[in-house]
Amino acid sequence: MLAPVSDEPTEDQDGHPGGGREYRIGELANAAGVPVRTLRYYQERKLLPPPRREGRIGLYSEDHLARLRMIGNLLDRGHTLEGIRELLSAWEQGRDIGTVLGVEKAVTTPWSQEVPVTMTLDELAALFPGQVDPKSVERAIALGHIEVDGDRVTHWSRRQLDATVTLVQAGVPLEEVLSAGQELQRSMDDLAAMFIRLIATHVVGRIDDQDLGELTEVLARLRPGAQVTVEAGFARAMDRQVRAAIDQLLGRLTAP
Repeated sequence: MLAPVSDEPTEDQDGHPGGGREYRIGELANAAGVPVRTLRYYQERKLLPPPRREGRIGLYSEDHLARLRMIGNLLDRGHTLEGIRELLSAWEQGRDIGTVLGVEKAVTTPWSQEVPVTMTLDELAALFPGQVDPKSVERAIALGHIEVDGDRVTHWSRRQLDATVTLVQAGVPLEEVLSAGQELQRSMDDLAAMFIRLIATHVVGRIDDQDLGELTEVLARLRPGAQVTVEAGFARAMDRQVRAAIDQLLGRLTAP
């Protein structure tokens, strides 16, 4: 076991307090803003190198502190500890972790730029008179349209909420809109999966780990292209379907 941790700062090599060069385990934990048990857990998982030993006392450097802060930043960005361990391993093998993280950012940056909107449950119900009940709320939650926190409701997209209101005001029941949204989400998931397969097979598959910078640039270029393809394709499909629907309507109106 380690000797009891003192709250006094360690001295630098000239014997002066402070200096920020080495820390005992409690001091390092305080500087990094993590519990001592978390720091020890990171050491057990090989995320943090062992300290320099002076007898029974372990002394940690500024590099340890920087590494702890990097781990915290990666956790905040949604990385798992195993993923962080692999990133740090790549870094130690001489790869540019900034480039690796650049690829990660290019892949995980949200494609959606929608602005969420928050209101009370009563305000949401007022938008759809007589159609908001516990069942419809639960369904909207399950579909990912809304999140409920007490009496506050957050819809993921103001634009989609406005479109839903417009459809309901035109006479489409809210339950039918939710059902259509569910079918649309399935189609969008299939479409997104197709794009992922294309990119994984024909782009990522031909770039080795020495060309990660190139991969980042390619992914950045592909993002707007994929969005335009979907938007243009949907608009064209709507043109076809609207013309077909109008032809049917005119056929009924002009039939003898």
